Amino acid sequence: MGRPSNTEQRKQEIVAALLQVMANVGYEKASIQSIAKQAGLAPGLIHYHFKTKQDILIAAIHWIATSAEQRLQTMLNGARDPWEKLKAFVYARLATGETQMPQIVAAWIVVASESIKHDDVRTIYQSLIKTQLDILSALIVDVWTNKIEIDDEVTHLSAIIVSAIEGAFQLSVTAPDAMPKDYAAESVIRLIESRLTR
Repeated sequence: MGRPSNTEQRKQEIVAALLQVMANVGYEKASIQSIAKQAGLAPGLIHYHFKTKQDILIAAIHWIATSAEQRLQTMLNGARDPWEKLKAFVYARLATGETQMPQIVAAWIVVASESIKHDDVRTIYQSLIKTQLDILSALIVDVWTNKIEIDDEVTHLSAIIVSAIEGAFQLSVTAPDAMPKDYAAESVIRLIESRLTR
């Protein structure tokens, strides 16, 4: 695969700059000027590559989703059995240490809040959450004894887990000093194990 074109490289730089600025000040306060400054570009170049700030946000959402998918696939490739795959899903979302990405998590929380205000952002956000539920439900069916298809019980457990993940994201950004360190992944895995071994 060749190098990205100059246009694609610039777009990636602009998206990365928006993610950084959003992680620090939120979307509302992320001006074209602050994005340009973070990217080391002139504001006119931002407008050349993206018509609106919301276009940058949508590109950023797609970048976050693609990065999360690549991270999950990398972790799933190392998993040998269904339980390891399920744990890989949880760790891919809630990892700490060298692989954690706090700025991306902060930007994701901003995306979630913007989905309340913007229909096109909501549509993308809901689709990404639905994809997570579908992946997780399939992984759960593979480890749940006597389950051969996705039913309400599987769907509800998947919804609880995705809610726990999204809640852990939010609290890691909004109340980091109030939350225990490195609790989320292991706690979610124990929750799954307790539900599946009843």
